[in-house]
Formats: sequence, structure tokens, C-alpha cells
Amino acid sequence: MSAKTINVAIVGLGFGAEFIPLYQRHPHANMYAICQRTRAKLDAVGDAFGVERRHTDYAELLKDPGVDAVHINSPIPDHAWMSLAALKAGKHVACTVPMATSIADCRKIVELVKRTGLRYMMMETVVYAREFLYLKELYEKGELGKIQFLQASHQQDMDGWPNYWPGLPPMWYATHCVGPMLALTNATAEYVSCLAPARFARTSSRSTARRLPSRRPTSNSRIRT
Repeated sequence: MSAKTINVAIVGLGFGAEFIPLYQRHPHANMYAICQRTRAKLDAVGDAFGVERRHTDYAELLKDPGVDAVHINSPIPDHAWMSLAALKAGKHVACTVPMATSIADCRKIVELVKRTGLRYMMMETVVYAREFLYLKELYEKGELGKIQFLQASHQQDMDGWPNYWPGLPPMWYATHCVGPMLALTNATAEYVSCLAPARFARTSSRSTARRLPSRRPTSNSRIRT
């Protein structure tokens, strides 16, 4: 992609709203449009950041020829189909993690990117965190020596998060610990294992599962170099 100004549309304005000022300050980006199903929230965010183009319908957003790229921050089950729809509409895609909830959908996205020549980026934010960038600087200067073994874990405090999050498989959200290790050493993951300590019990009065967490959900990963 050239250094021309890219018209970006952000989809999902919960966590996604935090990216608006970043695009507004970037010399090669134009915060072109926002998309949110709830009109009141759409207008509140649009007014706060001065974004004029607003959509409540994702399909209508994709019809806009002015949109060069979409940044998807929707609920996890929507990541795959929204990414595929944007690619089919000729838009570059940035999507918050995870890429999809099945290997089949991941393959569909990869194959469509190859076929269209468009760009897809899974937006793992940890590799832009100051802690990681500092560690990367030390590694590239040779101050850490040769890395033989890395181990990482990610603990997620779910207080205040949407209700659908607590029961999700931890492997859907493992990139916060896997991503930095791969990025640091430019490695490729051969396998990933996950430990989920939460217990599940069935209530006596209902035929629905009730989650009884013993501690925070945890993803673990190890890489040998």
C-alpha cells in the first residue's frame, strides 16, 4: 500500500472509539466514517470526535466507495463474517482479535486476501504497548543475548465486560500472550496449549450451565528458539 491518505471506517464504538483519535492524528489516515448499530451511541461518539459520516447499517457502510479500509471492533462472533464481507466489497481490513472462531473461517479470510490482493491485519494491540516496545528494543540491541526459551501468560479481569465474554474458550483470546513472543523473535507458532481453571456446575433449578470461576481465565504459551 502506498503512503497516500487512507480513508478509515471504524465499526463498533465500544473499544473501537479509542482508536478514533489515533487515526485523526496519523499523517496518512483520514478518520472517514464510523458505524454502530445504536443510533444514540453513534451520534454521541460522532459528536465527541467530530466524525460526520455515520452508519447504523454495516452493509450500507461497505457500499460507500470512499471507504478504503474498515477497522472492525464488533463482538467476537461477528469478526469473521464482517471481515469477509469487507474484503468482498473491496475494502482493506483491520480486525481486533481473534480473527475468527473456527479454522475454516480463518482459512476463508486468508484465501480471500490472496485472491483479492487486499490487506488484512489482525490488530493485536499488545505488540504496540510500551512494555513490549521497550523489551523489543533491548532484544534488537543484543542486550538480552540469545533467547532460548520464552513463556508468557495473560490474565483477563472480566469485570465490566459484556456478558457473553466469561464463558468463551480461552483459546479464542490467546493472542495477547502468543503475539508478543512471536513478534519479538520473528518466530512461527508450532503449537499452543491452554489451561482453563474455571469450574462449571449445573444449577439444580435450571438446565443451564452456571460458571463458578476459581480465578481469572488464563492463556499460556511457550516458544523455544
